[in-house]
Formats: sequence, C-alpha cells, structure tokens
Amino acid sequence: MKRLLLTLFIAATVTGAQAQWRRNVSPGDTIRSIVTNPDGSTTFRIYAPKAESVTLGGDFAGLKAQFTKDENGIWTAVVPHVSTDAYRYHFVVDGVRVIDPRYRLYSEITPVALITNGEDIFWAPRDVPHGPISQLSYKSSITGTTRSMHIWMPAGKAAQEPLPVLYLIHGGGDNDASWTSVGCAGNILDNLYAEGKIAPMIVVMPHGGMDTNKFVDELVKEVMPCIQNQYRIKTGPKNTALAGLSMGGLETLNCFMAHPELFGYINVMSSGWFRSNEADRKAKTEQLRKIAPTLKKTVNLLRFTMGGKSDMAYESCQQTLKCFDEVGIKYEYNDTPGGHSWHVWHYDLRDFAPRLFK
Repeated sequence: MKRLLLTLFIAATVTGAQAQWRRNVSPGDTIRSIVTNPDGSTTFRIYAPKAESVTLGGDFAGLKAQFTKDENGIWTAVVPHVSTDAYRYHFVVDGVRVIDPRYRLYSEITPVALITNGEDIFWAPRDVPHGPISQLSYKSSITGTTRSMHIWMPAGKAAQEPLPVLYLIHGGGDNDASWTSVGCAGNILDNLYAEGKIAPMIVVMPHGGMDTNKFVDELVKEVMPCIQNQYRIKTGPKNTALAGLSMGGLETLNCFMAHPELFGYINVMSSGWFRSNEADRKAKTEQLRKIAPTLKKTVNLLRFTMGGKSDMAYESCQQTLKCFDEVGIKYEYNDTPGGHSWHVWHYDLRDFAPRLFK
C-alpha cells in the first residue's frame, strides 16, 4: 500500500511539474462550459472522455439536459430555454458530483493539502498577523476580456503610506490564484513580515495565462497602471520587482528585456529561452547587448533560480545564462534540489522577498 501511495504521489508531482513547462493541451482546455446561444438556448459542455453518463446538478438539476459524447470525449447538452438568473451548478459524472473544471475561479476552490509532518515550516500558517489577500478584476484591452489579479498587502499597512511593488507570476496551466493557494505566498509573506525579514510591500500576482510575448503589454499597459490607480505605491525601478516561475519566468524575461528601465529586482525561476536554436540565441544576445547599459544602471538584483539538474528547464536556463555571460551582465544563480516543482518555488519566494527594497 505504501508503495502504491508513493507511486501515485510521484506521478502527481511529475504531472504537475510538466504542466508548468510544456503542458499537453486536451480538448477540454478550449471548451466553454456554458454558452448562451442567439436562439435563446443554452449549451452545456464538459470534457469527460471515459465517462458513461453526465447530467446537470445544483440549481440546474430540474432541467431536461440530454448529454451526448462526441469523438473527442466532450459531453454536450443543449437546453431550449433557461430563464435569466444566477445559478449554482455542478456536473454529475457517472454519479459523482464534479465541479466545472473550466470555471474561471477553479484554482481558488481546488483543495490544497499542507503536509508539514510536525515541522514549523516557513510556508505553513503560523500564529502571526495575516495580511489581506484580495482579487481585483479589470478589463484588458490587450485580450478584450475581463481578467483578474490577486494582491497581498502586509498586515496593518492597507491604505497607509505608499509601498513598493513585487509583480509575481505563476506558471503554465495555473492562474492568478495559484501563488496564494498551492504557492503558499500569503503564509510565506506573512511569516517573513512578522519576523521583520521583509520590507513592507505590495505583492501583485497577475494572470499570466496568455501568449508570453503579449504578456509584456498586458503587464505594462494594463496591470501596472491598474495597480497605480487602485493603490498608493512607490514607482521607479528601485521600488519595482518582477519574478515568475516556468512560463511566468519566460514572461519575466520578456518583460525586462522589453522594458529594462522598469524593474530594479528580478528573479527568473525555473525558466530559459531555448534549448538548441542558435539563431534565437544570437538574436537574444544582441538584444541583451543593446539593453545592457540600462540594466546595469537600474537593476539592483538579477537572480536565476533552478530546481537542480532534474528541473526540466535546466538546459534552457544554462543556455540563457551564456547570453548574459557573453554580454557581461552580472547575475546570481542558485539551485534548490527539487526539480520543476512548487517545493522549489516556495524557497525561491522565501529567499527573494527579503532581498527587495532595502
């Protein structure tokens, strides 16, 4: 039994790690669960390729929704008329209640097990003052959709003096709720702040789930102005930090490459540009050469962190660092054993945050 549990744990860990770097896209990743059609009907969908039956539950339980499965494993039901209202709902798949995996707040309601084994571990909740974590929605002109971000404030600092800002980005397959759930960012920051190890700051966790190149505009033209309008913040590179893991690490790289004047503290976690494309390497090296004078003036700390050689982004990171070496841009590098996993990224945040704004 112990061997079985260990096998299941390893499989889950590897699957989660792969989701951050190169996530396999299934037919269920692109569907819209609920669509109101022009003719007044409503379409319901869920991806359940191995299911034998699907029905609707919650406030929709009384609807006569007949689901059929297509060749891709997507179950669909079209209901002629659903009255205008707000409804609680879930799917019933083979008799089991299932929360809609395409629900936009799914990550916030996914249970996270904190297994401490009796340790007073730095990412676990402690009896300290807890800073508020809020979610802010905004209309993005880049995507044409309403997007969201999570914001952590230090305990007792809300609406007081202006604070510097750390922009902290999640990895592929996750969203803006991930750092505050499985990432344990709230606990990590609360504990560090209570111990006097970090400066008062606002930590903004935007939704990075988009084309990594387009995210540059999303952060600079949408997220940062929104924070400046909503909160009292300090501006300029000495008051602005940027960090991201895996896909968020790529977004971090792209952002400070496009805007080297904006960020004074940078941490690229478990990420890199490429593995073997020589043309891309030369292009990035030349781009770095152009921005090197600005980076040397504005950046107080440039940090690359990895989960050791077992981190699936290890080789990409090493090739990326060669570009920085060639141009003469100084950086710090650190390995934390653990591969491409949240275990590593917890330590990255714990070690990076105390270095900021001092």
